[in-house]
Order: sequence, then structure tokens, then C-alpha cells
Amino acid sequence: MSVLRLVGRPMLASMFLAGGLNSLRAPEKVAPAAEPVVQPITERVDALPDRTEQAVRLSGAVQVAAGLLLGTGRVPRLAALAIAGTLVPTTLAGHRFWEAQDPDERAQQRIHFLKNLSMLGGLLIAADDTAGSPSLVWRGRHAAHDLRREAHLVRRSVRATARPAVAAGGVRAKLAR
Repeated sequence: MSVLRLVGRPMLASMFLAGGLNSLRAPEKVAPAAEPVVQPITERVDALPDRTEQAVRLSGAVQVAAGLLLGTGRVPRLAALAIAGTLVPTTLAGHRFWEAQDPDERAQQRIHFLKNLSMLGGLLIAADDTAGSPSLVWRGRHAAHDLRREAHLVRRSVRATARPAVAAGGVRAKLAR
């Protein structure tokens, strides 16, 4: 593992560990702000809890678990995607700068919104990072290519050996008469 991954992943994960722990410990603090975003989602997705506090707790648990996985380098791509999935509603709920009336509050919320947007970009990069190994898609393409090449070689080999065998069989048939 490169030094950048070794240092960068825990740094990226730290914010989500802290935020996730806060959401787990005191979901009632962020539930009022999360209500406008959580309710439409829970109405459409039956698997999510109905109460906003429970949804906030679930999001916090995902952030903590995925943050630990990302920080330790265990399934980092999946962990980064999981965190990214929780970051979108968290950002939309917590940093609605377009609704702020006070110009200073609006500026602060815009900064936090853009910070979260930047972290989302980092998570998407981490989710795409194969750590120098070829991705599954690349491996699949190359395996299919190798199979086609091998099949072509087998076909040529069979044809090359079949022609003399057919000719020898024809000679034998003529001699047997």
C-alpha cells in the first residue's frame, strides 16, 4: 500500500467516524434538521426506519462502520461508497444554505455544503481506487479476451491436425479396397 493511501484513508474517514458517533449518541440533536430530507426517503424506501431519530442513528452507524473499514483499509472501495451514500442526505439536510435568511448564516452553510461536496468527491475517488490492482471489469475483459484467443488457437490446432488425419483416412480407405 502506498504511503498516500496509508495516511489519506484514515484522514478521510476521521470526519465520518466523529460525525457518525455524534449521530449515534444524540440523534435528537440533528433529527429536526434531517426531517425534511429523511421523511420523503423513508416514504419511498420501506427498508428504512419510519422515525427520523432511527434513520439518523442508522446513518451514523453506517458512517462509523464504513469509516473504520475505510480507515483501516478493509474493503475501502465499498466503505467509501457506503459513506458517500450517507453523505448526500446528510449534506442536504444539514447545510440548506438556500433557505438561510441571514447572509452570514447563508455564507457559513454554503461553505459547509461545499466542504461536504469536496469530501464526496474524495470518497468517489477512493471508491474508484484499485490500489494499483486491475479492477474486476478489467480482469473480466481480459479473461474474455484470453478465452477467445485460446478458442481460436484450439480451432486452428484442430483444423491443422484434422486435415492430415482426413487425408490419411482417405488413403487407408483406398488401400483397403
